[in-house]
Amino acid sequence: MRQTMPVRLGAAEDTLIAQLKSVGADATAERITVAGLPTRRVESYHYTDLKTLLRSIPPLAQAANEASAPALRVPGAYQLMIANGVIQSTSTAPAGVIVGKAAGGVLTTRDDVLVHLNGAFARESLTLTLENSVDPVIQIDRRSEGEAAHVADSLKVFVADGASAVILETFSGSDAAHVGNHATYMALGKNAVVTHITVDLSPRAASHFASNEYHVGEGAKLRTLVIHAGAGLARTQLFPRYEGAGAHGDITGLNLVVDGQHADITMDASHAVPHTSSQPLFKSVARGRGKSVVQGKLVVARDAQKTDAKFMHQGLMLSDEAEILSKPELEIYADDVVCGHGSTCGKLDEDSMFYLTSRGIPKAEAETMLVRGFIEELVDPIEDEALAEALHGIVDGWLLGK
Repeated sequence: MRQTMPVRLGAAEDTLIAQLKSVGADATAERITVAGLPTRRVESYHYTDLKTLLRSIPPLAQAANEASAPALRVPGAYQLMIANGVIQSTSTAPAGVIVGKAAGGVLTTRDDVLVHLNGAFARESLTLTLENSVDPVIQIDRRSEGEAAHVADSLKVFVADGASAVILETFSGSDAAHVGNHATYMALGKNAVVTHITVDLSPRAASHFASNEYHVGEGAKLRTLVIHAGAGLARTQLFPRYEGAGAHGDITGLNLVVDGQHADITMDASHAVPHTSSQPLFKSVARGRGKSVVQGKLVVARDAQKTDAKFMHQGLMLSDEAEILSKPELEIYADDVVCGHGSTCGKLDEDSMFYLTSRGIPKAEAETMLVRGFIEELVDPIEDEALAEALHGIVDGWLLGK
């Protein structure tokens, strides 16, 4: 009988196991003990080997004594804050917005280590129920404060039939080697329209992990935008599920990476019923020795006829040392569908650079103009002017090396 060799555990895994046992999550602790953190052998983590990349785990977060200044301000937004996993006091909500709390995590159980860890460590969840359309942007400011800490928090959003909203999540905090594990669950009712934007502005020393789960109902429209522009190690997982006829998703994301940064966007989308559509579009801009990873899987169920789904990833390398890794996948069980995927990667167009510099534009400014043009397709659909301007500011700051 063949014997399975025990997994050799590292310092990060030993700490995780001890922390899990301290909160009574013995089953999850046993999973880590047996399997360890994911390595390249786990297909969904093939390019983000957590066993190698995550060398240590700081102590579990304590209550935050004070909060740093917001990393991103959007004029007119209704703001909520979660600091070190604890929901802070809230101001009066806009009409039709019900703010509450619930115990524990929010994500559907699946075979993923970040999902299991969030479920084990998240002590309370912020809940939002949107009973009608909301005019101001709703901003959830998720912070990791104080000395280096292991932070887990969660958010659950229900959007009523016919309602519309723009929800922004920002991730930031003190300049320390935090490990953040964040979860968002969002359910869209019939004909709901939601734009959901998540922006990682964590310090470079931090590790940022987020898992976003979406349930898109009949006729509902979902637009998402993930921006990685902060942490040294970042991974956002997207789990959209199209559950009603006419459901549509524009799932988009942007990795901005420089020397020493590793940013990963991984999507696992499920078209569960007939007559649904999606157009995932992801972009990567890498310079220095930065590494960007984009993985995208479109799964079409056997009964999901007339699915129209097209995945695209486009990469832009600003240095010879940069790495952009892409893995698009299709898993189709229906026979009457229109599905496809594509991936491109290259450098700035030399003819365009020559055209701009020949007209007196300095090379650095010309490069910035072309990168802005490359990214604009992701930001342009955002109709709220203040929010769009804030997002442009993040991109401009990255281009200027701030």
